[in-house]
Amino acid sequence: MGVINFIRDYEKLAKFQLGRYQGLRGPGVVFVIPFIQSAVRVDLREIFFDVLPQTNITKDNANVDVDFVLYMRVMEPEKVVLEIQDVMGATRQLATTTLRAVIGEMDLDDVLSRRDYINATMQVKLDEVTNRWGVKVTAVEIREISPPPAIQEAMTRQMSAERTRRADITESEGQRDSAVNVADGDKRSQILRAEGDRESAILRAQGQRESQILEAEGFATAMRNINEAAEVAHANTMGLQYLEMMKTLGASASTKWIIPMELASVARSIGDRLSAMTAPSNGEGGHDETT
Repeated sequence: MGVINFIRDYEKLAKFQLGRYQGLRGPGVVFVIPFIQSAVRVDLREIFFDVLPQTNITKDNANVDVDFVLYMRVMEPEKVVLEIQDVMGATRQLATTTLRAVIGEMDLDDVLSRRDYINATMQVKLDEVTNRWGVKVTAVEIREISPPPAIQEAMTRQMSAERTRRADITESEGQRDSAVNVADGDKRSQILRAEGDRESAILRAQGQRESQILEAEGFATAMRNINEAAEVAHANTMGLQYLEMMKTLGASASTKWIIPMELASVARSIGDRLSAMTAPSNGEGGHDETT
């Protein structure tokens, strides 16, 4: 009676009969006859294992401890059974030696800053070897890189100095921006003050001009009124003097006078004015004839 083996969907069973490989079985139920047949179960799922910290020497002779995790999947179960005795142990050892080779080609600064490059390089190099075992390395992830204490202290001082430098730069940039803002504010204030002074001067000039125009117009009106009054006063004054002269002549002993034509015209003008002034109150008027 055979041994019943239940093979799951993610497994394969490599079957041997009298030491000779018979092929893969599963998933499902597989019978194995004791003493005549044997079987090796192979897991097809992706598996992983971690590698303990390994001391590696960089290109510039610095010691660093590196530990990482490796992920892989069985692609060809037949090769895993027939080509390699312990695929897990072999892959672990291969990963360790490959890591030392990759780290040895890099300087310490590159090792600390280029983890992605190390991961990708190791994956390619490991996959080239494990491919003949029917295994594919799907990923390599470095978890931690630990340099020596002296280097860590130097890195700490460097980081502190870098932070101080950045803080100084940030502070100086802030002071510069503040000074620029203050200068810009002063400039705008001066511009506004100058514009205000200019507009004020313009308004004052306009007010003075309008005041001078009004003053000149008032002066012209006053002069015109004075001239008109002077003309009237001149004619009245001449008339009064003429009357005074006639009064003086009438009081003298002479009975005959010779009067120039200019005085005659003045007399007519005065008479016309007196007639115009007395017209509303007197209905009749009289005049003297003189020869």
